[in-house]
Amino acid sequence: MLRHGFTGGRTVRSRSVLALTIPAILAGTGAKAEQPPAPCHPNPNATTDETTVRNRGDIVNLPKPLKDRLAQLANRPHTYLPIQAFAEAHNDDGTPKPSQLFQFYLLDTTGGFPPDVGFEANVFTARIPKVNDHAQLTVTGANCGLQTIGAVRVVLEPKPGLPTDPEDPRAFIDIFTDISPLFVINNESGWYEGWMIHDITVPEVAPPRSDGHAQFGRITERDAAILKKMGTGNNVPGNVFTIDGSVPHFPSEADHFPDKQTNVVPIHESMGAYNAMQQSDVHSYWEFNYLGTNWIHPLYELPFTGGFPDNFGQAPDTFEDGEIGALQSIVPGPGPGGKLNEPQDVGDNPNLPRDPDKFDADEGFDSQREFRQRGVPSGLANEIYLDVYERRASFEPHVRNLEKRLFDAYVAEVARVNPNGNGIITAVVGDIDTATDGFKDNSRLFLPPTVFNRFAVTREINDGLLAPRFAPSQRAWVLTGKLVAVSPAVPASAGEDSDDR
Repeated sequence: MLRHGFTGGRTVRSRSVLALTIPAILAGTGAKAEQPPAPCHPNPNATTDETTVRNRGDIVNLPKPLKDRLAQLANRPHTYLPIQAFAEAHNDDGTPKPSQLFQFYLLDTTGGFPPDVGFEANVFTARIPKVNDHAQLTVTGANCGLQTIGAVRVVLEPKPGLPTDPEDPRAFIDIFTDISPLFVINNESGWYEGWMIHDITVPEVAPPRSDGHAQFGRITERDAAILKKMGTGNNVPGNVFTIDGSVPHFPSEADHFPDKQTNVVPIHESMGAYNAMQQSDVHSYWEFNYLGTNWIHPLYELPFTGGFPDNFGQAPDTFEDGEIGALQSIVPGPGPGGKLNEPQDVGDNPNLPRDPDKFDADEGFDSQREFRQRGVPSGLANEIYLDVYERRASFEPHVRNLEKRLFDAYVAEVARVNPNGNGIITAVVGDIDTATDGFKDNSRLFLPPTVFNRFAVTREINDGLLAPRFAPSQRAWVLTGKLVAVSPAVPASAGEDSDDR
């Protein structure tokens, strides 16, 4: 059973988990030798390509549903075969030490596999009468209409001296994504973006801090009592939290924006930008670790994306209120709930360009590490959401406006980690080994990959925001799938990368 949820450094089992294990999906569809209809051209090497992929060292040991999906991608028309996964570690004798697959996601546009995941048809994935039925398709429909599908492999690098448990936030994780087909995006710096999604859970109860606020990763007894009375009583410790207290309604094809939407609260972790190859296939590699990647966009951007409501239970109204793009985080800081920083102090200096990948440095050279991060560690994002949605008694009990709660919670929780008042979690302050807020280190601030129970791909455009387009709605989604846990993990690499960093 997948362990789901993360509270203050320990995992809890969820009673409402959107995840699968291998036995539950072995009856899934196998690879199909499918080729596009005329006038599109078939892959003349389909049989050879599929055989090559099925027997490749990084794929041969994978679970059948995942192997079948990768083989299906290989026998279609493509520019490149699914990404070759190389080992990033080696044994004492110098031989490669295989990376270990411990979870994966199978993606599609309708939720057809698994059948209970999906999202409302939108202009990126479907013809909608009188809206785009006479306009050029821009996302799906490539290769004369082959269904758009994908696979995401999540593997652990067994590096010397690093954890081999994926739930340890110090572990290093590789993520390989392969998708077919998505059209190339040509205008306004458009791109596709992958997102691992964690739906926040209801944490355990603990006594409050001396100031009455809940402890990190916990709620108080008064908070728990309020949550339990909501709706049908879903919001008890261990469950996926829902804004109405009813059974979780994950995104589905039956949704209708804006009145019928999911009732869960997602945290979106970016997998970076994708774009398509010549044959409309997409391949991406991404690293999941505390060194600046297991971080979340500044949450205060959400009310300006197009899918966020003003208050609990209200339909998203950002567009109607004219708030899209009203605030951006180009200059990092605390957002609307705090004092804005001077661009000259933390803006993108042309002589020292902002570079969040410049997370670490040699000992004694902390001054050269990046200090202008716009986002926050994933576990801190979770903590902010606990304030906003679940701590109805221990955080601003009289404030009902959702935007204000979000803005205020962002300022308050960032200040606990970095109390200097500028609202930025710098590389030094956010390092996993830094002691903050009375804790010996920052390990509590990073969610493990195993709690990201869903995956989505969105169509983005250069709006200056880091938050997903139209988040937290699904109006920009083009693919989705749920987590499949693999236990025990299986070898999922062949050979060794030239750089083991």
